[in-house]
Amino acid sequence: MVWQSPQAKQRATLLALSTIVAAVLAGCANYAGIHSDKDMALPTQIATAQSMPSEGGHWPATDWASQFGDAQLKALIDEALAGSPSIDKARARIAAAVAFSESANANTLPQVGAGYSWTRQRLTESTFIPPAFAGTWQSENKAIISASYELDLWGKNREALRSAVSMVHMTEAEAEQVKLTLSQAIARSYNELARLYALLDIARDEVTQREEVLRVTRGRVRMGLDTAVEQQTAEANLAAAQVSVSALEGSIQRTRYQLGALLGKGPDRGLAIAKPALGGAEEIHLPDNLPADLVARRPDIVAARWRVEATTHDIKVAKAEFYPDINLSAAIGLDAFGWGRFLHAASRTVSAGPAIHLPIFDGGALRAQLKGRYADFDFAVANYNDTLIQALTDVATQLSDIRSVNAQIINAVRADEAAQRALKLAMAQYRAGLTTQLTVLNAQTTALASSQTVTTLRMQRRDRQIALAAALGGGYTADDTQSADTTR
Repeated sequence: MVWQSPQAKQRATLLALSTIVAAVLAGCANYAGIHSDKDMALPTQIATAQSMPSEGGHWPATDWASQFGDAQLKALIDEALAGSPSIDKARARIAAAVAFSESANANTLPQVGAGYSWTRQRLTESTFIPPAFAGTWQSENKAIISASYELDLWGKNREALRSAVSMVHMTEAEAEQVKLTLSQAIARSYNELARLYALLDIARDEVTQREEVLRVTRGRVRMGLDTAVEQQTAEANLAAAQVSVSALEGSIQRTRYQLGALLGKGPDRGLAIAKPALGGAEEIHLPDNLPADLVARRPDIVAARWRVEATTHDIKVAKAEFYPDINLSAAIGLDAFGWGRFLHAASRTVSAGPAIHLPIFDGGALRAQLKGRYADFDFAVANYNDTLIQALTDVATQLSDIRSVNAQIINAVRADEAAQRALKLAMAQYRAGLTTQLTVLNAQTTALASSQTVTTLRMQRRDRQIALAAALGGGYTADDTQSADTTR
């Protein structure tokens, strides 16, 4: 037998253990061949120079609704943001995400616990129990203080925490998107209410005009200049105009109820809304560097980016599952039969040591789990890219619509002015007996249509201005504008 020094024996033992560990690791579960080639799109990769030129404009302010000059609109938005159920749901999702992140953080810290138990039992006479105790009834008292800590050598718990924190940021951005969507919905519904009121004023003016035509027609019938046919026609046209008034009043009522629902209140709240007094917004000019800056101005894009960030950390968690888990644990306490010896030094019990878990064969469960995480990542990247493209398209579309409507309004106003002049001339000639009722009715129909067109176009422009403010983020700015960590 060859004599070896203690140091030589230790080195030999370590070498043997290393060889065993290397052999085991070679046969362990691994994630070779599992990866993703998806990348988040950059704003500069999307062509926008022609559709969204730099114009030196400004991003919307958080109080963008104030630009329309109606204090009631701003008050309604503030009321909705303070008490809408949709906002409450968003806050609840944030609270759930925060709680999950706190749970993930707890997994990165040492765990300490204490316990006590009292057990009354009859000890067996057929095993190693000493004769003095075998076959007797005893009370066992046990008090233990234990501690454990996972070394987390591969960063599994740290990555899980980072994923949870990313999810918190994502839900916060989603909550901002809910606020923006709600604000936009209220502003657009309020603008629709203003449009209906404007059309109602036009319809009531039409009723007044038709009443005047009927009055003149009755006079002409008495003078023998018109027949009962013209009088019945005038009465029918008056009734039709009154039907339009009733229909618009019904639409106004329905829109009020919709606003009440958006406010998170009942329909009666909608009935208390006063007639809108909206004004026009300033000329729209897009801000410079729009595509690049929009990724931090739109809460839906920011939320999509944080989802990519979270799935990146989830991939790292899944990869860490392939490596050994090493947990350290220790416990100290008292364990004795009966109360008499419980608090004696001889009843002390102490334990400490590591616990190692290494996956060797799991039937492919870990690889399947990692594939799932990569699938989540691919979906999150695709969702981000789609959200970015849709956001840029949204801005370009709203801007194009505004400029198109502006051009239409110029011609519509010119047509309306001519139609109103023609109506005045036709009425004057009809009173003087110089033209027929048909000429007046045609002129009224033309004037009514032109007035409705101008009103609708102006309200449509304001609706597009509201949509553009929302498309540009509605004054939102992300606190963290760093790109997601896509190292995976």
